[in-house]
Amino acid sequence: MLSALSVRNIVLIDQLDLSLEAGLTALTGETGAGKSILLDALTLALGGRGDAALVRAGAESGQVVAVVQLPRNHPAREALRENAIADDEDIILRRVQFADGRTRAFINDQPVSAGLLQAIGRLVVEIHGQHDDRALVDVASHRAALDAFGGHESLVSATWRAYEALIEADAAVNGQQAVINEALAREEYARHVVAELGDLAPEAGEEETLAERRQRLMQLERAAEEVRDADEILNGPMAPGPTLAALMRRLIRKADAGAAVFQPVVEALDTTLVALDATSDALETLKREMAFDPADLERVEERLFALRAAARKHQTTCDGLSDVLARYRADLEMLQSGEESLKALKAAAATARTAYVAAATALSAARYKAGTALSAAVGAELPDLKLGAARFIVEMQADESRVAASGYDQVAFHVQTNPGTLPGPILKVASGGELSRFLLALKVVLADRGSAPVLIFDEIDTGVGGAVADAIGRRLSRLSRKVQVLTVTHAPQVAARAQSHLLIEKQAIEEGAFVRTHVRRLDGKARQEEVARMLAGAKVTDEARAAAGKLISEVS
Repeated sequence: MLSALSVRNIVLIDQLDLSLEAGLTALTGETGAGKSILLDALTLALGGRGDAALVRAGAESGQVVAVVQLPRNHPAREALRENAIADDEDIILRRVQFADGRTRAFINDQPVSAGLLQAIGRLVVEIHGQHDDRALVDVASHRAALDAFGGHESLVSATWRAYEALIEADAAVNGQQAVINEALAREEYARHVVAELGDLAPEAGEEETLAERRQRLMQLERAAEEVRDADEILNGPMAPGPTLAALMRRLIRKADAGAAVFQPVVEALDTTLVALDATSDALETLKREMAFDPADLERVEERLFALRAAARKHQTTCDGLSDVLARYRADLEMLQSGEESLKALKAAAATARTAYVAAATALSAARYKAGTALSAAVGAELPDLKLGAARFIVEMQADESRVAASGYDQVAFHVQTNPGTLPGPILKVASGGELSRFLLALKVVLADRGSAPVLIFDEIDTGVGGAVADAIGRRLSRLSRKVQVLTVTHAPQVAARAQSHLLIEKQAIEEGAFVRTHVRRLDGKARQEEVARMLAGAKVTDEARAAAGKLISEVS
């Protein structure tokens, strides 16, 4: 329930603190006293659109605070927890309106967006009036109202779960189909790449190994040329060995003939020839160790260059070629295994669709049954509200091709105000007064089935009197047994049935320097006097006071 309302500097209200009670509360007062201002202030606290014109003249800002008490399992509390808002015993909705047009919103003293404040406000308070466009005149709420009346919570939940499962299953099918389509588009190229890289058979680290071997073979190739040159000098046609050997033999003969002078030369030549032989032996050993096959270098270079060309082609490294090969092999395997997976996913999607159809069909059937019952229940309330010739119709359209979390059905409340006229949407067909009474009848029927805990009716008795006003009062009283009801009224028959009566009046302050709106709680004689004023008008007579006392006593 709405337990308290505090207003500061809003239009004619400079300071106002109200404590509100459960049951039916009547707000009365002369035209222009500020009843609409009070509702505008409450609407602001509930997340309604801000307006700089709401700020009292001369003030920098205005503020409205609404204190709400709710059960622990109320949806508004769940919404607070989902948004990490403190879920205290009292829920305090606060809105600050600045004179420059800015607004700030708070819930339990935590800053929030105006959108969240409005969402919480709609879960807590419904405002109904002749020209109001909220609550049940909003077609989007009609299906939820019907489901609440019919007690379809389990069916709605089952349909929502089936819808989620179907959407997930369809997404899986679409995703798998996209993968297969992509693989099909690349199939020919994938087969070419697999054949090409399969024949090439790249190995991890192979490029580095080949590059090192190529470098060594190239070094050997350059060294072999030096070895060939040395061999040509030492062992070729111009080799010094045979010439030096022949010279040494001549000198030895001369030395043997007694020419001892040649002996040192012979010994030097012998040493030289021995060194030349050792050099030749070392050269032969080197030639054997440097055995070099030019074809080996060619094979290494051919392999290395093939790997690097493939890497450039596939925009990767030589070591990355194995991954490229694996990726394209996977694409080809996808074409083989993916079709089987797609068949399984399609079968799962078909099962999910069957489950959704079953859930949506059951919900639709229940809605049609509840629609008939709701039309009858609201229709039973209409005669006493001077709408005896009118009909309330729950218009339903089921589209079995529709896949939605809410099922097949589009639901709208239609009315026929007079026989022979065409029924149509309640907001378009009913006049202001008729609309209010239709909504009252509907709220009476729906009071304990999904209604907000606080209902506010703004002058729904305008233009009616006597029996109709009494019927409105009786229904508001019935409604207040299940939810808190506040009604702005000009009908004494309605005010007399209220458990709490608030008088809204203007007060002149400082000898008329400025005017403010004041709210006063009425009891006993003061209440009887106000009801008498409502009966008699400007001049209250004793007869009016007596009638007011009788009216209050009869309905109390």
